[in-house]
Amino acid sequence: MVFICGANAWRCASPWRPLGQSEGSRHSPFAPVAHRGTSASARNMMPMVWATRSFSPIMSDVNTREAVHLPKRADSLANVLAIGTANPANCILQDEYTDWFFRVTKSDHLTHLKKKMKKICDKTEVRKRYFHHDEELLRSHPDFLNGTLSSLDARQAIAATAVPELAAAAAETAITEWGRPKSDITHLIFCTHSGTHMPGADLRLASLLGLRLSVQRTMLYYNGCNSSSMALRVAKDIAENNRGARVLIACAEITLMFFRAPDETRTDTLVFPALFGDGAGAVIVGSDPEMGTERPLFEMVSAAQAVVPETEHVIATTLGKCGLVYDMISSKLPSLVAGNIELCLTDACRQLGIINQDWNDLFWVVHPGFRAVLDGIEEALRLEDGKLAASRRVLSEYGNMTGVTIIFVLDEMRRRCQRDENGENMEQGREWGAMVGIGPGLTVETMLLRAMGI
Repeated sequence: MVFICGANAWRCASPWRPLGQSEGSRHSPFAPVAHRGTSASARNMMPMVWATRSFSPIMSDVNTREAVHLPKRADSLANVLAIGTANPANCILQDEYTDWFFRVTKSDHLTHLKKKMKKICDKTEVRKRYFHHDEELLRSHPDFLNGTLSSLDARQAIAATAVPELAAAAAETAITEWGRPKSDITHLIFCTHSGTHMPGADLRLASLLGLRLSVQRTMLYYNGCNSSSMALRVAKDIAENNRGARVLIACAEITLMFFRAPDETRTDTLVFPALFGDGAGAVIVGSDPEMGTERPLFEMVSAAQAVVPETEHVIATTLGKCGLVYDMISSKLPSLVAGNIELCLTDACRQLGIINQDWNDLFWVVHPGFRAVLDGIEEALRLEDGKLAASRRVLSEYGNMTGVTIIFVLDEMRRRCQRDENGENMEQGREWGAMVGIGPGLTVETMLLRAMGI
């Protein structure tokens, strides 16, 4: 299919309508542009234009019937070609976190809150977490501890450097594994809710990595825990609709944007500091893998997004003078996810003609959220013990890193799918799997995956 430039600005010539066919053909996907007050002979002399109301010439030597070809589609589905992850250096064991948190926030006198948070930490099944912030940084910014003081500018200034640098560490790992030069990356998708700037973290990352100046960037801000799942869906569309495209996805989050002393009036706010951590993940996506250089890890078969009605209030984040404020009704989230997850998956599978699916036949890459969410999904889908082992391990070793987490789970599943010398793997040779991202909305992202012999 080609676009024809000239008398009718942009007109589509498809296999169903020869170039010489009448403009009024009912099969034409694009209606001809009428230029009011201009004769047909004059219109035929007009140069190529980008907009119907602006007739500035783009090229001086354009023929009125010159064909501009659309990008060619790839011959295969998109594939995950490489994965990289990174964490900051500051690691705190969960058993020690409550004492650390109340000490650095100067809140040891709030013994009832400290006791409550200790119970929450013990129930998370998190073993350790990583953070960009440490005691030295917090001592130099006492305003971060007080939720009534203006600290947004200082937090943003730290995030402006820390977020793209953390993302660059993950991206370098993915690029090294990928095995091709950085100049072959055609598209960049960056997602974060840790700070907003213009130009954004996407441009900073492209500069840090030395990507070519023509790389096509997409910046996704404030999509929460499903941000990387969303980015993978977008990357799949780009790779499959632009032959030769290689898409670098990067996601990085630091909890410094949320960090503050405990609030005596809202004990529910103890959940965030007890559960969340910092990290970055990167994925390279492309279709038609280059033989001998690229080694596909997962084929991205299909992707879908669904919203659970009337659940906008369950997970919410607001940006104010004191940074980001996280509001989650943690008591309702597990039941809402469990009550809707199978319907979302069934609808996604039905589009592929898959019905009456036994969910135990798949491997699972699920955003862990927190323990009760995973327990609810296991029960709702009637999953056998160990089916969500990849998600549980990532939650244990890193905590919930919001949108970054699903990339860590995908990386963990890659290792579980690797075969040993006997041809066995931890997923019992299962070829097909499902990825599930869960975020504000309540939004559920699903993607059907196929393990590519890793």
